[in-house]
Amino acid sequence: MPGNRRSDRVPILGDLHGEIMVFEPLQVKELAADGATIETAFPLPLNSLHDLRLTLGTNVVVVKARVVHSHVGEMGENAVRYRSGVEFVEPPAYVGAAITEFLEKLRER
Repeated sequence: MPGNRRSDRVPILGDLHGEIMVFEPLQVKELAADGATIETAFPLPLNSLHDLRLTLGTNVVVVKARVVHSHVGEMGENAVRYRSGVEFVEPPAYVGAAITEFLEKLRER
């Protein structure tokens, strides 16, 4: 209902394009303090930036990552999996600490 809007919407007469960001599942194959190897159902363009949500035990963090390499990882009967190497871009201190703590726990096992 128009009465509930805080501001009026203005019609766009030309073209105005955008993108929607959707979280897609991924599998982390390798993890380091400065990056990871991930597997996805779709290819990731080189040098593209993505927000990754990682579940590190009981901690969930979001870190910005840049794709440094990507290739076909596995080809199944009905699906292709892509493997990409990403480097974390300026992670906040608390994210770096959470990743380091998670890695230390993995090494203890």
